[in-house]
Amino acid sequence: MLPQLGDDLFLTDGGMETWLVHERGFELPQFASFALLDDPQGVEALRAYFAPYVELARSNGVGLVIDAPTWRASSHWGELLGYDAARLDEVNRRAVALVDEVRKGAPDVRIVVGGCVGPCDDAYAPSEQIGAAEAESYHRPQIETFARTSADFVNALTLTYSAEAVGIARAANAVGLPVAISFTVETDGRLPGGETLGDAIAAVDGSAEVDYFMVNCAHPTHFAGVLAEGGWRDRVWGIRANASAKSHAELDEAEELDSGDPDELASHYPGLRERLPNLRVAGGCCGTDDRHIAAICAVLT
Repeated sequence: MLPQLGDDLFLTDGGMETWLVHERGFELPQFASFALLDDPQGVEALRAYFAPYVELARSNGVGLVIDAPTWRASSHWGELLGYDAARLDEVNRRAVALVDEVRKGAPDVRIVVGGCVGPCDDAYAPSEQIGAAEAESYHRPQIETFARTSADFVNALTLTYSAEAVGIARAANAVGLPVAISFTVETDGRLPGGETLGDAIAAVDGSAEVDYFMVNCAHPTHFAGVLAEGGWRDRVWGIRANASAKSHAELDEAEELDSGDPDELASHYPGLRERLPNLRVAGGCCGTDDRHIAAICAVLT
């Protein structure tokens, strides 16, 4: 069983890509952080990014889930950046190795390493929806790579409809890796693909084995209302919220980072825990950094 499925709190990191762009000044074509692994300065920036989260977990005696910088290290995005299948396999392995080195450097902290998977299309406004079989075929190479690394599980973030989630879960099932599925939602609490959160979770649970579900890349005010009832809420073990309450469309158009208020964001988490009896994984997404995660930790411990 994954450590984060026990009784203890596990923090996550925050918004990796937004931090790299706005705090460290990197250009991330296609918003893909994996390319930084080919830049020595990029590697050092990634190490610096993880460091405060490790210290935060250590000082508070809680666990930590950190992901390899592989959210867009799949074939569609790789091709746009000039990475063929062989280079993608190699960079995915190096990405997990980097995070595993972070873990080995902190033996006193309970760290779980995720092989991060993202959608094959835009995470805010997908141009089309593919079927589960096509999604499984698309995501299988990256997930097979993770199976040959020290990644503890597949962490699929910012998914916009259930069929792609089913494909990812089936690919993970096929190679024997645990898998977490995280959906993003619009300001009405529905997935960008149109499904309700409850329906999407039920659809995936009916088609594949998933260890737990999360919601990420949305502000708590966008989805707290849909968590009022439904047995499916027991399947939601994690929240990684955006710092900003703006819609996805507004965030896409914004020229400056909206990092919100760390304490305001954290103030929503106790209420989310009341509605999600199994909430164990808490962290952030776009616009968040270690300040936000520290505030979240403070209200949950």
